[in-house]
Amino acid sequence: MTTTEVLVNFAHGVLGALELFVLSAIFSLVLGAVLAVLRVSPIPVFRAVGTVYVTVVRNTPMVLLMFFCVFGLPFLAVRFSDTAAVNSFIYAVIALSLYTAAFVCEVFRSGISTIPVGQSEAARAIGLNFFQSLQFVILPQAIRTVVAPLASVLITMLKGTSIASAFNNQEIIYAMKNAIEKRGDIVIPILLGTALVYLLLNLALGRVFSYLERKAVILR
Repeated sequence: MTTTEVLVNFAHGVLGALELFVLSAIFSLVLGAVLAVLRVSPIPVFRAVGTVYVTVVRNTPMVLLMFFCVFGLPFLAVRFSDTAAVNSFIYAVIALSLYTAAFVCEVFRSGISTIPVGQSEAARAIGLNFFQSLQFVILPQAIRTVVAPLASVLITMLKGTSIASAFNNQEIIYAMKNAIEKRGDIVIPILLGTALVYLLLNLALGRVFSYLERKAVILR
């Protein structure tokens, strides 16, 4: 494997990691918002469901959840394609999304708790029910207060995509292992390059969230 081939291999790995990250981020944000609504719901059953989910998932190692999705879902006949690589990718997205959603939920819930009670009372006074007040009054304000902690959760998830390499998903660590197998003479540069790739990706994501946080402060 030439140096050019090593770089191309890493480029494919970065692309695979970004695909995993983007899809998992979207699903985890949506699921996390739903769970946050359940956690603050006035209906006891909804609160219980949200609490149990968050408690169980937050105290479960991500790798165990990944194992369950990759090996347990096929055992339950849950498949999305006839191609093993596609199934493995989707299972990884599901695992990352389910795991990260529990932390996103707590971030959103902490944001909701910062909104003065008077906001909810004013919403009820103009005839909005609980879910309408959340949708139109509470959540739009809460989201602006949680940009920084949300960035921390998603940056952790970006690094967590490395676990997917153990299940034949082409991402950065998978590319690193392939490169080391083919070019054992440049192990140290490959390892340093891998660390640099993660550093650059995390810094770039951090800059994006810093920009969003500044915009959110202006909007408040």
